[in-house]
Order: sequence, then C-alpha cells, then structure tokens
Amino acid sequence: MAVKEPKRSVKLLKNIQKTIHFVSMKVSPTQPLQIVYSMLEHEYLGFLFEPFAVQLNSKNELTMLVQSVSSKNISEFSQYANEVDYELVKLTDALQQDNILRKFNLKKLPIYDFFLKIFDQEKGDKLMQETLYNYLDNLRIQILELLLKKPVFVMGSDGNPIWHKIKMIEKKAKVHFHFIRHEDKTTNYFPIIRHDGERVLFQHKNARILTDEVAWLWVEDAFYHFEKNVDGKKLKPFLNKNHIVIPQNLEETYYHKFIANLVASFDVFAKGFEIKIENHTAKPVLQITENSPSNQKEVASLFGETQEDETNENEAKINFELLFKYNDYTFRFDSFASEANVHVEKNGESWLFKKIKRNLTFEREKINFLKDIGLEIRSGRVNLAKNIAFNWLHKNNKLLENQSFIVSQKLELNSKRYFLGSSSISVNIEEKQDWFDINAIIQFGEFEIPFIQLRELILTKKREFALPNGEIAVIPEEWFTQYIDLLHFAEPLDQEMVLKKHHIVLIQDLSDEGLAHSIMNKKLAGLRDFTSIQEVDLPKNFQGQLRPYQKAGYNWMHFLNEYRLGGCLADDMGLGKTVQTLAFIQSLKEQNPSTKTLIVMPTSLTYNWLNEAEKFVPDLKILAYVGTNRDKNTEQFEHYDVILTSYGVIRIDIDFLKKFRFNYVILDESQSIKNPSSNVAKAVMQLNSGNRLILTGTPLENSTMDLWSQMTFINLGLLGSQSYFKNEFQIPIEKNQDVAKTKRLFELIKPFMMRRHKSQVATELPAKVENIQYCNMTDAQEHEYEETKSYFRNLILNSIENNTFAKSQIAVLQGLTKLRQIANHPVMIDANYEGDSGKFEDVLLKLESILESGNKVLVFSQFVKHLALFRQELENRGMVYCYLDGSTPALERQNEVNKFQNQKEIKVFLMSLKAGGLGLNLTAAEYVFLLDPWWNPAIEAQAVDRAHRIGQQNTVFIYKFIAKNTVEEKILQLQNKKMRLFNELITEEETFVKSLSKDDILSLLD
Repeated sequence: MAVKEPKRSVKLLKNIQKTIHFVSMKVSPTQPLQIVYSMLEHEYLGFLFEPFAVQLNSKNELTMLVQSVSSKNISEFSQYANEVDYELVKLTDALQQDNILRKFNLKKLPIYDFFLKIFDQEKGDKLMQETLYNYLDNLRIQILELLLKKPVFVMGSDGNPIWHKIKMIEKKAKVHFHFIRHEDKTTNYFPIIRHDGERVLFQHKNARILTDEVAWLWVEDAFYHFEKNVDGKKLKPFLNKNHIVIPQNLEETYYHKFIANLVASFDVFAKGFEIKIENHTAKPVLQITENSPSNQKEVASLFGETQEDETNENEAKINFELLFKYNDYTFRFDSFASEANVHVEKNGESWLFKKIKRNLTFEREKINFLKDIGLEIRSGRVNLAKNIAFNWLHKNNKLLENQSFIVSQKLELNSKRYFLGSSSISVNIEEKQDWFDINAIIQFGEFEIPFIQLRELILTKKREFALPNGEIAVIPEEWFTQYIDLLHFAEPLDQEMVLKKHHIVLIQDLSDEGLAHSIMNKKLAGLRDFTSIQEVDLPKNFQGQLRPYQKAGYNWMHFLNEYRLGGCLADDMGLGKTVQTLAFIQSLKEQNPSTKTLIVMPTSLTYNWLNEAEKFVPDLKILAYVGTNRDKNTEQFEHYDVILTSYGVIRIDIDFLKKFRFNYVILDESQSIKNPSSNVAKAVMQLNSGNRLILTGTPLENSTMDLWSQMTFINLGLLGSQSYFKNEFQIPIEKNQDVAKTKRLFELIKPFMMRRHKSQVATELPAKVENIQYCNMTDAQEHEYEETKSYFRNLILNSIENNTFAKSQIAVLQGLTKLRQIANHPVMIDANYEGDSGKFEDVLLKLESILESGNKVLVFSQFVKHLALFRQELENRGMVYCYLDGSTPALERQNEVNKFQNQKEIKVFLMSLKAGGLGLNLTAAEYVFLLDPWWNPAIEAQAVDRAHRIGQQNTVFIYKFIAKNTVEEKILQLQNKKMRLFNELITEEETFVKSLSKDDILSLLD
C-alpha cells in the first residue's frame, strides 16, 4: 500500500515554525549531519518539498534533531551540501507558500481568500488556477529530477520530516499503451508499466501522480519517472481502474485524434487493427511564399498623399517554411515534433495506422545548419523582408544545394513566380590603350544576361529583373554595393561597357577584393604576386624585434619543430607569447609557403591575434573562421597561412575540420581543455596536424589533471592514459602531497614546457606594457546596443533636419553614455536585463589568470555602476578587495590604499577613474585594467600612474578592454584625431561633446 498522510492545512503551513517543536531546533554544523528532503501535501498547492539538516548520531544514523534549510541559511551547512543541494534549496524555496503568495497574490488578499478565489469549484479563476498549476508543476519536475540521488522522505502528520523513506528509482520506466478492438467494435485501452523488464503494478494501489507535464508516479514507497516523457494525464485515469472502453460511436474521433497521437510518440500494442511502421530517407525542403504587401497606394490616396513603388516592394515579405519530405509524405518542422507522424486509414471496417518514422536528428542538423548560415527558423518558419530573403538565398544557394535542400515556391493567387536558383556574376576587365574594356556577364541559372542590362536597375536601386521564362530574379543586395561605382562611371558601348583610364582605382579595388578578373601590364600583375623568402634566424617579414627571452622562446619552438615534438609556452601574462608564436609561424611560412597553421582560442581573443598579426607579420594570410555565418568549407583553408578559430567552433565543426591536415595546431589559453572529459577537449584531440603547440599563462589552475589534458594534446601518450595518470600522479600529489611524485611529473614535462615569470626577465622589459583587449558582445547585449543606437541616431538625424542640432547636446551626451554603459553591461541601464556581457566575462577571465599567479591589479571604471557589478561578483566568490569612488571619505581613502599596499591577501582594488586618478600611490599593483575608455586619454594616463610611478619595482601591464563594434572603438579613434584638443582644452565630458562636429557624432553612432 502506498503511504498516505493527511493534507496539511494552509494555517499549519503558515505557522509551521511555531507548531513543530523539533523544526525550530538548531543543529550543529560542526557535528555530522545530512541534508534530506521531505515531501508534504498542501491543501491547494499539492505536493511540496522542504530541505532539512538532520543531525547524525555516533552510528551515522538520522536523529530527531532537525533544522529547516533555506537560501538564507544553506551557507551554514556548506560542508555537507553540493551544487545540487544549492539548486534544490533555491527551487524548494520558490515552491513554498509564502513565495507563491508573493508572486501571485498581487492584490495582497488574505490567504484563505486568495486560495478560494482561485480554487473555488464554482467561482474560481480557472485561468489563474491553470497558470499557477503549470508554474508549480514545472518546479516539481525540476526538483524531482535533482532528487534522484538525494535522500527523500514523506513528512509525517506531526511534522516529522523523516517519517517515511522514499525510493528514488533512477532508471526510467517504460509505458506500453495497449488497445484491443473487439468484434462489437468497442476498444479497450490500458497502459502497462515496466521497469528493468519487470511489470510495475500501480492500479488499485493508492498510487499518486506527482506531476502532469512530465509524469512522476508515486506507488508503494517508490517514485518512478518514464522514458519519452509520458505526461501524467495519460496515467491518471488508470490509477483506480483496469481499462477504458472506447464505444463504437466514438471510434472515428478517438482513433484519429487520440490513438494516432499515441502511436506517433509512444510504444503502442494493438490487437484488432494494424500499425505499420515505414522508414524513408528524409529530404529537406525550404518552401517560400510571398506575403502580399499592404496596398499603401490606396490608403495614401485617401489622405491626398502619394506612395512610391519602391516602398511597396520593400514592404513585401517572404515566408520561409522548413519542410521534410519522406517519400510521399511531407511534414513541417516543429521543435516539439514526435519521432514519427501517423497517417490513419480506414478501409471498410479495418483500421490501418501508418507510422512514418522521422529522423529528428537529421531534421535538427538541417535547422542548425540553417541557423549557422543565418536563417533563424522558429516553429518551422521565418518571415523576412523580400530583399533580405533573396540576399540570403543568393549567398547560400550553393550551400543549400550541397546540403541537398529542395528550394521551391508555393504559388498563391496573383503572386510572382521567382527565380530560386544560383546566380553569379563574372567581370573581366582588359586594359586597352586608353580605356578598360569591361565584359560582365550575369548568370541566373541557365540564362546568361549581359551586365549592362541590369545597369539602370542597379543605379536606380530597383531589385527585380524579368528573365526570358517569365520568372523574376531578385538582384543580390551585394551587387548594389560592390558594382555601383563601376556602373556609375562606366559608359555603355553596344552590349558592353568601357571605363576611362583615370578610373583605374576602381579596377584595382575590384581586383583586390576578388570581384573582377583584370588583365593589366606585367608590372601591375607583379605587384600582386607573392614572393617566397629564404630562411634566416628571424623571419625576413617579421616586423619588429624580439627581446632576448622572447628570442629564446622562438628558438625553442624551432628546436621542438625540428624533432616533431609538441610544446607548451607558459610565460606569465604580458610577456609576449603571441609575438613569439607569430614570429615562429612566419618562419615556418618562409621555409614552406604551403604551411597551414590553425590557432584555437577563446572567441574574445580573435581580434587581438588579428591586430598583433597585422602589426608583426602582415605577410601572413589569415582567416578568422568564427561567427555563425562562417563558410563551413575546409577548401578555403588552402588560400590562407593561418586560420584563427574558437574552442566553441571547434566543438561544433570538428566532424569535418578533423579531415583537414594542418602543419601546426596551436591552442591559446590552453587551460580551456583542462577538463579531458569536456566536449571541447575531446574535439581538439581529433584535429589532424603534423605538430602541436599550446600557449597558457596558467598551465595548472585547479588540478594536476589540467596538465595531463594539455600535455596529452601536444604529445600523445607522454603522461600515459588518464586512469594511469590519476593513480600514478594525481592522487599521490593532491591527496598525499607526495614530493617525489611531484618532482617526477615535472621532470617528464619540463623538456616540453617553457615557463618564464616576470621576475625572471624583469631587466629585459620596458617600464610599462600597454595592451588593448577587444571583447565581443553577446547576442543579447548586441541587441540592446543596436536598439539604443538606432533610437539616438534617429533622434539626432531629426534634430539636424529640423535645425535644432545645437540644442541637442544633452541628448547626444545621454545617448553616448548609454551606449558606453551597454558596451560594459546592459544591466547598468536596465535592471531587468537577464542576459550576460561579453566584456564582463572577459575581464573576469583575465582577472582569474592574474590572481592565479599571485599578482595585484587596479581596476578602473568611470561608471560606479560598473564597479558595483564586479564588487558583487567578488563578494559572491568570497574575495576580499579594496574599493574607492567619489563618495569615499578622505580618511577611508587612505585606509583603503594602506590595506592594498600592505595586505598580501588583498589582490584587487576597484576604483572610479576620476576618484582614483590623482594623489594615490599604489605601487603594489603590477596590472592595471581600464574597463572603459575615457574621452581624454590624459585622464587614463593619470589612473595608470597610480601604479607606474616612483617606487614601482616591476613592469606595469595595462589592459584596455574595448567592446568590438561599439562606440568604444570610435572613442579610441577620436582620442588620436583630437589629441591636440584634448591637450589644450578638454577636461570634462560635456566640453568634449560640445567639441564634436555633426560628422563626429554620426560616426560614433554609425
């Protein structure tokens, strides 16, 4: 029999701390205890769960000394709680009556009135009841999933939280639905539950359904959950009956609407009718439909206005619908699709259910492929402006063809018939005596069209062109930008065009960008050719110098390469691992021009590598293989020397990247693969290369296993298998502090690891090393940024048109300030923002690396709100720090400085840019973070000088964090452009804004 306890009233729950004597006791966290979870049933809210700390006796048994656990006191029991417990406490807190009332009882009704308003059988608010029930059901499902490996009890009527133990059945049970159609055309329907091959008897057992959306069943003293996420409503009718009878008069409806859905999703066994399973190969279909634009001409005429044709064309929408064709059956993609679709047929008195199996893995691959190439399909479809839709088709037609997509159009009444095939343009330019002949051909499928026929359309920005077969070709948007200058300056001559000689810059631009093939004189052609360079000690095309320790690192890499050994360059942050590596790669290139190097890094470092490469090795052909719109084709790698990519891309694209043979694979910030069981580590291990190199400032962060993963990547088998390493090194070193094992481990890896600390090379370093750290915004952050930018740009453009620009300085200042704050973290202007920030994560990652090495850092921001975010994060991590802003009293300022200078455990000093810019001596810091650029670089320099001043014995490393593609980049440009103005006049932000021209402001908001 299932354990059954009476429901606890609302009043009892409200006063639980007063009525249950042992709940109010306080257990001792210094004595052995266990966190357990107790289930009770609320009169209205259903099944609830409460965590308790239960003291253990000398025999390690639970006692009656218990204490309720919540988010407010869980930290007291942290020694006995893991991450799952913390998550469970958060969820069970949300499930408690008081929190439910706080969330849903917005009118602050008395408790009984609130519940009666919702649950009264006659007058209850059914919509609110359903909303509340779904919320509770979702919480219970999450809690039960996390409770699988936790001790669970039923609470007694006296409030005893460990009254009865529950078995949490981890392995999912199976539900088999049975239908028996009798000769009288009635059908019996019943489910059978099996677990580990044994039948679970649940009918007439006082069983209970704990959750509906995803069923959890309480039978006897055990909790079960099920494969294929059976919902509880399918089991509930059978708790107290053997079967359900479907009468003949309901057969038609029941078979089509109910049984067909069950057959599609679950294991169904039938007697009296047939279930036929069909397997077919899926073919993806991308079907487009034109949505007719609103008839704006008619509407406008009512108001005496006119409407241009182009507006109607721009308003037209194209609907993309993703379908999958399985032989004669076509199904629309649905994220909630079953593994099969069922087609029901009735022949005479016989029923046939055709179960067409769907390859959901294949379907998801296709939708992910579409997402990767820029088409975000949701609920099977997406609606785009016509020009955007056809530009996307033009760009990705070949990719769709390679993925076997069928692209078709669903024609509706009066809709145009569009050309959906591949289109291309071929432009050949030949130099003549006084002009260039331009022979340009457009290919729309089988039709070749002289480019000159599209000339007027492109110049007038008309996008549609009628083909000989009546189809409408939409001219790709990129042709408008790429060739409009050529078409503007070219002169028609028969069916071709000519361009005068003084427009040679246009030809050079098109040729350099690969948009035209040109035949010019040999001198010009020779300027574009690449010439290989003979090997020297340092590569000839390396633009810079290496310090002696960097030259030693470069030589070491060559040594490893000569013997085909992998290596780990583990210099401290700021010592130039990047430049040493670039010099090495350039040397490899000059020895063998066909050398291909893959460098994998965190996404945020891509721009830094590109900038360093442009500065030191501009000869290298570099491809940034990142972003959702990357061309997933390894053939393109043949045209580059270096391919930069991220760990995330490697994880996603490894199945085809592993087929390309690289000469070198280099991992930057290689601690990213420290966990050998992670998908990222598994992916990079599959990369195909002649040799490998890793770069990291912190080769060992948490565990010696960090070393195993990285050293195994560079030299497979060096430290043995993972299990061998764990037993031979990890356990002896970490648990037993075995000095001999530690020494042995470092003897093994020493030849392959070069590590120099700043203190070792101090004499070779300049007093100050500046770095710009570019950061990518997250998708959510970028969305917030673009919306805000558009708003203020339109505001300013309107002021220019209305001749009120001079009066809009406040709006300009407000807009620029908001954009700078969003570039840091959108939560600074929107407290309800729930997304993350690319810069925030990058700063934390850099901060962790510095603190790992035991160094101190000054963190400057001009926004106190920005500092508050890091302040909260440091407190969440239990870290001590110093803090200073404009509101800090003078005496406290000096106390904070003294603490930072003298207390070794304080590694971080947060301060506002202006408040910390003058009068402070903070030479204990070797690193300075500038979280956001200031208009006047002199103010930044004053902040840096807090650390870089007399008394500083070490090199100071400065990192400026700049959000890519934001106003912050523009600020750096303006700092250089207006340097004289800064030096002479600018001291305040308002003064700076007044100094900006209209072009300056529009450039900032571009």
